[in-house]
Amino acid sequence: MSSQNDQKEDLYLLLAQSKDFNESSLHLVSQILKGEKNQDCIEFLSLDEIHRQVEQKIVQIENSSLLDKEQMLKFGKNDIKKITNFLNKIKDHDFNRENYAADGYKEITQVLIKKISQEKKIIELLKFLVHLTAFDQMYIQCGSNSLYLLIQMKVDLKEQSFEKIRIRNTQLLGADFVRCDLSGSQFDNVIISGINLNQANLSNCKWRNLRINEVMVLNGHTNYVNAVCFSNDGNSLASSGNDNFILLWCVKTGKIKSIFKGQRIVKAVSFSPNDTLLAFGSDKFVYLWNRKIGKQISKLIGHTRDVNTICFSPDSISLASSDNNKCVFLWDVRTRQQKAKLVGHTNIVKSACFSPDGTTLASGSADYSIRLWDFKTEKQKSKLDGHTSFIYSVCFSPDGTILASGSSDDSIGLWDVKTGQMKAKLYGHSSCVNSVCFSPDGTTLASGGNDNSIHLWDVKTGQQKYQFEGHDGAVQSVCFSPGGKILATGSYDKSIRLWDVITGQQILPSENRQQFIRIQCKPYILSNNILPDSATSNFSTLLISQNYNLQAQRALIQNGEFVNYQGVDLKKLFISKGSLVRENEKEWEQN
Repeated sequence: MSSQNDQKEDLYLLLAQSKDFNESSLHLVSQILKGEKNQDCIEFLSLDEIHRQVEQKIVQIENSSLLDKEQMLKFGKNDIKKITNFLNKIKDHDFNRENYAADGYKEITQVLIKKISQEKKIIELLKFLVHLTAFDQMYIQCGSNSLYLLIQMKVDLKEQSFEKIRIRNTQLLGADFVRCDLSGSQFDNVIISGINLNQANLSNCKWRNLRINEVMVLNGHTNYVNAVCFSNDGNSLASSGNDNFILLWCVKTGKIKSIFKGQRIVKAVSFSPNDTLLAFGSDKFVYLWNRKIGKQISKLIGHTRDVNTICFSPDSISLASSDNNKCVFLWDVRTRQQKAKLVGHTNIVKSACFSPDGTTLASGSADYSIRLWDFKTEKQKSKLDGHTSFIYSVCFSPDGTILASGSSDDSIGLWDVKTGQMKAKLYGHSSCVNSVCFSPDGTTLASGGNDNSIHLWDVKTGQQKYQFEGHDGAVQSVCFSPGGKILATGSYDKSIRLWDVITGQQILPSENRQQFIRIQCKPYILSNNILPDSATSNFSTLLISQNYNLQAQRALIQNGEFVNYQGVDLKKLFISKGSLVRENEKEWEQN
């Protein structure tokens, strides 16, 4: 038997055998198998019964001469042998064992697609293999890979019957099944992000272990996005960037609600935990805004270089800020006076974060070190060394026992706060790690980097759970929603993306009612500084990308199940998309 590599290389030659038999023969065999109970198609194709049924089907064809029918019968018998031979070969190929949508097969599938995208007979053969999954479980992975290839080639699959097909271990990103019959189909461990099921028949489906990452893309900044955050009630999203602006988005209407203009680049913004103040840093100053009245109440002067980060203490009484001058400043929010200046770093301080109990402040610097400061005594408690380049981000876990750090040495450090020892070093990014953020339950860590990717890590095992791709520029900021279901990311591609990382359900404004939580002192935005229309004329409205969003308008769902990999019923998601869900035929008749 050929090696696995040889098999990968000869897949095109194997599929090219389709040129030796007629497309009509594939259609005839598929129609005949549809009416058979035999679950072994190879065995059935070797029986005389198949020839009898082929002859019967050909005889029933109208508008064909006797001579044409005799020719069709002759070719039909020969084609059955060729089809049987092909199925025997493909059965033992890794195309019928492995997931060709996996990263390890990405290059192989790209080369294959270039060869077959214009080959009509091969495309028809792939469709045949998809239908074959409904009859013979031996070919489920083969058919699943075939469907993946068809979708990647953007073959028109609309208004076709895929009744009872069985698909597993693949991804159907952006698949267009408009008005298709998928009744009785079975999906297992399938990514369905961006699938279009408008007016499809989804009766009696069994779709399990589904993965769906709904993505909203917000375009409005005209330069790099430095920071992103959710409002306390989840109805708004804030972002700040190198265009000197802070934008507040209304998630429900898709409009920009408010715009704030800084003196220069806005690198950092943050709400006070009691939600009364907004602080943001622009140029050498920290500005405090009263959220209720929508007015600036103070301009904190003391920094001599650009402010990089801002973080409130948990009691909202103190504020920490850092700049490009190696120092961390502590401010009294009530008196608006400088309390202390923490000196120790020997280079730019890129990030600062309070511990959840407010007793410790962590700072990360371009001097390759992290320092932990006793907030009460304003003295350095410890210095954490382990990275070999700049520290761009620090974040405490919700219980305060672990500190995460992101560095330009392309790694993430997990530190034991009590001992100051590095517990683990996580590798996965191929470039600088700009931002790290714990989920509210502390089980997951998100990271964004200069390689344009977002990674989710299992904090307990240190293993990567998922990787999200989509940005076309460095990811500068990552932030979990208070409920931990949504991750917001801001990028140098000038866009913001929202990723559903937990339930796989649609990001609906009405569901975002979680309470506020500070995560890595990420930015939060004042909501009631509404500027006149003339001031917003140069900004676009919120653009919601449909590229990764489920569409299921008037899809018909009767019985069946649609469950994601965490056991969450997705029927509510389908209903929110306009699907018609009934549990029995009587309900259909009544409606």
